Amino acid sequence: MPGQLNLGLAAVAFISPQNHPILVRALSGSPDDHLKYHYIAHTSLDVIDERIAAAPPKTPTESYLGFLYALEDVAVYGYVTPLKLKIVLALALTDAVVRDANIISIFKALHWAYYRATANPFLKLHTPLDAPNEHVLEVGSPQWMSFRRRVDEVARAAGALPVDSSS
Repeated sequence: MPGQLNLGLAAVAFISPQNHPILVRALSGSPDDHLKYHYIAHTSLDVIDERIAAAPPKTPTESYLGFLYALEDVAVYGYVTPLKLKIVLALALTDAVVRDANIISIFKALHWAYYRATANPFLKLHTPLDAPNEHVLEVGSPQWMSFRRRVDEVARAAGALPVDSSS
């Protein structure tokens, strides 16, 4: 695919302003990796909170927090939207140079995917499964699946998923 990045994107996590995971997407497919990336998403919250407390953004548009830490075989990067949604990327550690501009473009694409999904007035992310409102679409709805597909499209553009993958 022309223009495709190959950053070794291993996982993407979306975390709510209340620090609840919205979506943790391990891109390797191994069941063990899913738990590992949940752990990475949760441990990154402490680092993100420290970064925000130590040096609050000068402007609301300064969302990129940069490299957070390295754990085992991954490098973890963070991004906080103006509405306090946290996005965490885990990249496989390699000898390749990772440019901040590439990471920022991935974060912006992921932020846009989330925005497009949540801008839908029919999607309620925090609706209990036994809610009496049957007209409200819940997580697992076609709109939610569309959000997951958008995340996968960003992962494909970053070279983490094969172009013909439908997972």
